[in-house]
Amino acid sequence: MTGTRETIAAARSVVVKIGSSALTSMAEGLDVGRLDALADAIEARMRRGSDVAVVSSGAIGAGMAPLGLRRRPRDLATKQAAASVGQLALAHAWGTSFARHGRTVGQVLLTAEDIARRANHRNAQRTLDRLRSLGAVAVVNENDTVATTEIRFGDNDRLAALVAHLVGADALVLLSDVDGLYDGDPRKDPAARLIPEVDGPEDLDGVVAGSGGALGTGGMASKLSAARLAADAGVPVLLAAASDAASALAGGPTGTVFAARPTRLSARRFWVRHAADTSGGLTLDAGAVEAVVGRRRSLLSAGITSVTGTFDAGDVVSLHADDGTPVARGVVAYDSAELAGMLGKSTSDLAPDARRPVVHADDLVAV
Repeated sequence: MTGTRETIAAARSVVVKIGSSALTSMAEGLDVGRLDALADAIEARMRRGSDVAVVSSGAIGAGMAPLGLRRRPRDLATKQAAASVGQLALAHAWGTSFARHGRTVGQVLLTAEDIARRANHRNAQRTLDRLRSLGAVAVVNENDTVATTEIRFGDNDRLAALVAHLVGADALVLLSDVDGLYDGDPRKDPAARLIPEVDGPEDLDGVVAGSGGALGTGGMASKLSAARLAADAGVPVLLAAASDAASALAGGPTGTVFAARPTRLSARRFWVRHAADTSGGLTLDAGAVEAVVGRRRSLLSAGITSVTGTFDAGDVVSLHADDGTPVARGVVAYDSAELAGMLGKSTSDLAPDARRPVVHADDLVAV
């Protein structure tokens, strides 16, 4: 596992996610002093040769104090109003802070749709890559002013993991108000033990992860989920306290590291598995489940027993066993109306133009 820390310390491309609690307070809003310290640590890492993209929470928290809000709003309209004020303040603060080092900042606001739709996904990737090539720091946030409950990432920890794969990052660093992953809540249990290394699921046995605090929507559960998502994509992760940012970004022995899977998922397969919305579903018989999951074969019409939802060719659909358990996701080659007439038919019984796989193995990912 020492190798994982060394890999993160030497990473050429890094995504750094900063939680709301590290940047804002309930009474004062944006804490410029803490933001400056974080910018200094990031700049130091960049001067050692790394490209860094920042995923910054704190827009709603930064907008609360100027609007006279004493607690985090719960209704969507007030959240969006606070975000519209806070995003302006947050972008200005990051720009001012990095300007002390002669560094330019570019703001990138994303919605879940930008990741879920393949064309938007590529556009976001090009923007982030170009900012990096120009030596600027991309400061990424969810576009809370337009995102609704139905089309949200859920939290910026997940957004950071998706951005890490989007830019082909070599490491993801999650900074918040906790100094690592514990096997319990250290605020409630003095005996809770820090877990310095996570090499696989077995290292998480018995871990209890809680939800977010007053200013944020994340919490340890979302950080753990994001770390596992990124590690699954081949990106090693460091979870550390924002107050330890300088040490964390310099390769110091701080926080919890999560080892990456040995091989990185291709951009397309990662998008299918983690980023894309599903437009419908297909139910498979036992033989098709074994072929798709067990042997990584393409899905043929003969193994499909039913179709749910309405979708077009090229959409991502969910594949289920006959008991409803999700087993895979994939890019479907036919629309739902066309596929309805193909169910259970062998390839030889289909018209020549309908003999290609329903979901090709290259476009299919087990879940």
